[in-house]
Amino acid sequence: MNPIMMLASKASESIGASTMLVSNYVFPNDLHVHWSMMIVLYPYITGLVDGAFIIAALYYLFRVESLKPVARFSLLFALAFLSCATLPLLLHLGRPERNFNMLLTPSPSSAMAGFGYIFAVSMGVLVFIILFVYRPVLVELRKTSKGPLQFIYRTITFDSTDLSPAAMALDEKIIKFLVGIGIPIAAVLHGYVGFIFGGVKANPTWSTPLMPVIFLFSACVSGISAVILAYILIRRFKGRPVDHGCIVTMVKTLTLFFILAFSFEMLEVFSHTYLKTGYHHMVEGLLNGPLAASFWLWQVKICSVIPLLLLGVMGLMKLKASVYNLLAAVVSAILLLQVIIMRWNVVIGGQLMSKSARGYTEFHPEWFDKEGILAVIVVMSIPFIILWGLSRIFPFWAGENKT
Repeated sequence: MNPIMMLASKASESIGASTMLVSNYVFPNDLHVHWSMMIVLYPYITGLVDGAFIIAALYYLFRVESLKPVARFSLLFALAFLSCATLPLLLHLGRPERNFNMLLTPSPSSAMAGFGYIFAVSMGVLVFIILFVYRPVLVELRKTSKGPLQFIYRTITFDSTDLSPAAMALDEKIIKFLVGIGIPIAAVLHGYVGFIFGGVKANPTWSTPLMPVIFLFSACVSGISAVILAYILIRRFKGRPVDHGCIVTMVKTLTLFFILAFSFEMLEVFSHTYLKTGYHHMVEGLLNGPLAASFWLWQVKICSVIPLLLLGVMGLMKLKASVYNLLAAVVSAILLLQVIIMRWNVVIGGQLMSKSARGYTEFHPEWFDKEGILAVIVVMSIPFIILWGLSRIFPFWAGENKT
């Protein structure tokens, strides 16, 4: 071979190798994903709270009577998960006991500290709503209970047994007022999460004003889906009939929020594709590379398109109640998976792109890590244990045969 050609060939190989190295260059501080699975779980749990509260608000504030069978249950469901909303964050922190500094040295201008204030207000409002909603039931249970349980009932009824029409009318006004202020509080509770991610300007996949909206609508989807699935499973397990009218109303509400959530998710992707901003090549490479399976296959095709088709069938065709309820449970389970995959793609996927704009890192979850798969399973099981404990004091469907 001609020496000049050999030199040219070696030079091209060298250039190709150097180009490959540059195109896969990752900054040393971007090698590890710092916000891992607990930060994925945190917005997922708060989303379940918001969606469950929406179902209760539709009945207690807007008087959607078909949701009466599940209204009280959705409040307890929201309380059980709200009780654990801070747990993933505390497990993620290296010094979780320092969270009390937020209360000891408050900083209203801190966006991170804002969650603590919002969480405290949300918990107080939700607890008082449940106490006033359950007061007639608790007063009746107080008469038949003994020992420590009677003391608990006396405490949570404020030692009042007044169930006169005037007292009940006042309770209803208080409930409407608390639910009315609870809706914007619930919206801020989860919209705040999207605001935190959207405020990280250094990450082009998060820096979008649509992020709070996407998080909020997907939260409603996950919460409503969880209430539908839990209601059907618990009623079947207890051998009680499932109210078909209630399921139909919840599915219609779920369809509305899912269409909005999916539309905004796709709008965010397509707007970036059309605008082709400075980091578009990296975002496009991320969605078609490391996130190709989790985003396009699982989140979009399997867990979004299939539920859309099933919801369309349920809305357009006249199905038997048993078939409709079964499809409602299946769709709810798929959408619960869709939302957690969406959280994964946003939180984990957004960190896979190095700030060098020339490479991607990898994330492989471990089973026994502090924020590993086993820890996620344990954290997700705690709200259901709390829900079971709440059912011992606040029966889900007490007196349903009387109304």
